[in-house]
Amino acid sequence: MANVSVYNMEGKEVGKIDLSDAIFGVEVNEHLVHMAVLQQLADNRQGTQKAKTRSEVSGGGRKPWRQKGTGHARQGSIRAPQWKGGGVVFAPVPRDYSFKMNKKEKRAALKSALTDKVQNNNIVVVDELKFDEIKTKRFAEVMNNLNATRKALVVLADNDQNVVLSARNLAEANTTLTNTLNVYDIVNARTLVLTKDAVAKIEEVYC
Repeated sequence: MANVSVYNMEGKEVGKIDLSDAIFGVEVNEHLVHMAVLQQLADNRQGTQKAKTRSEVSGGGRKPWRQKGTGHARQGSIRAPQWKGGGVVFAPVPRDYSFKMNKKEKRAALKSALTDKVQNNNIVVVDELKFDEIKTKRFAEVMNNLNATRKALVVLADNDQNVVLSARNLAEANTTLTNTLNVYDIVNARTLVLTKDAVAKIEEVYC
């Protein structure tokens, strides 16, 4: 069972916390993590690109010149792909890029991503994040106190608007809730910042 330090908003250690091995101490499955990231990126693709094939381009119903005797190569339509204004060969069409992963695979991928952060000492647990007002400067100070100034993902147990809006203008920090936590955001973050309440909620949901 991993034992990590708990810090306050000033960056001072205020205690220790044991992380459940069932979530933060599993065997890392890189393949499932890779698949989960691919799935999220694929789900985000619109898939609305479209170009016309030679059968959809208007015009070109008549053979441009006779088959033989002109000195030109034979042509059947001025809308063939080699002509200017012609159709596109193997033109892209609207499609759905998404694919499915079952629930056990998704859960295993999330646990693997969390475990990897623990193993590489890229996780910070803070006792609480509470702001009396929306203050980006104050949030930046807290991240600096926690040594999480580069690509930090802050995981909250509850939707505290003062915290969320304080972090919104920081390019190097993102916030998410435990119920919207996903593998891509974890992998993409350099430092994972969890509140004690968030840790408890994650262990309650995924154990």
